[in-house]
Amino acid sequence: MKTIAILTSGGDAPGMNAAIRAVARTAIFNGLRVMGIRFGYDGLINGDIYEMNVSSVADIIQRGGTILGSARSEDFQTEKGQKQAFQILKDFGIDGLVVLGGDGSFKGAKVLHDMGVKVIGIPCTIDNDMGYTDSTIGFYTAVNTVTEAVSKLRDTSSSHGRANIVEVMGRRCGDLALYAGVSSGAESIVIPEKPLDLESIMNKIKRGRKRGKLHHIIVMAEGVGRPYVLKEKIEEITQVDTKVTILGHVQRGGSPSPHDRLLGSEMGNRAVKLLIDGQSGLAMAYKAGKIIDVSLDDAIETPHILNEELYDMAQEISI
Repeated sequence: MKTIAILTSGGDAPGMNAAIRAVARTAIFNGLRVMGIRFGYDGLINGDIYEMNVSSVADIIQRGGTILGSARSEDFQTEKGQKQAFQILKDFGIDGLVVLGGDGSFKGAKVLHDMGVKVIGIPCTIDNDMGYTDSTIGFYTAVNTVTEAVSKLRDTSSSHGRANIVEVMGRRCGDLALYAGVSSGAESIVIPEKPLDLESIMNKIKRGRKRGKLHHIIVMAEGVGRPYVLKEKIEEITQVDTKVTILGHVQRGGSPSPHDRLLGSEMGNRAVKLLIDGQSGLAMAYKAGKIIDVSLDDAIETPHILNEELYDMAQEISI
């Protein structure tokens, strides 16, 4: 192992830069060359690669996003594109590759591993939808971002006596809505893993009004449906003025939390050591407070399971 490369793929997540920094500096400390691949698999296919040094990753641990850039690649979905990526790695003398991203990024890493490239994956996604790890890099920073936004919305909702539907990211996974909903004291949490209980939401609003509660916050994952349809139903049934706030991509930005900085640093460091030891086809995981590794197959195939206890608790304490 003489030269390793780093790429970030899919949606960006706070903490990616911490992982990039750890990979680069661990590699350099151990006498390896480090190459940065710009804009994910698309940049790999196009040979958009440059050599990194210690200064390349200076002053980035506190920055959100990814200094390498990220992009989705249709070309890499084809056999021709995959062969081109493999050849580029060979042409640049890259012996090992560290891939930062989510499920789709790991599938790409698995393709390269099967072709003979030594690859290690690091889970980075604010959705926390990868079931093999307790948390993914970026998730808890996004929870903080949503919690702060909901707290501000609660102030204005109380001032005007309104309900407010806050749509957050999470197409198939409701973790961001659930964890941020509990953290912000939301009255209702709507996630794709559970059927929409419209009657329960209406009853909570009515009960709150009877005891003088002026606001009602509903945190809703984007994968559930259209928030404006829910808004119309609430207003029709309860006569309570209801607003919709779609947080959008602001959830992906911002300085990563200490947890995500630590997670990125530890995973990046371990990924390089695994490559030095000749390992491949593995993904970093955070389980029971420790950094471990599992096969890419397990990382891709392990389904995400909803934290039922947390969901049930949220129902009990939001009456």
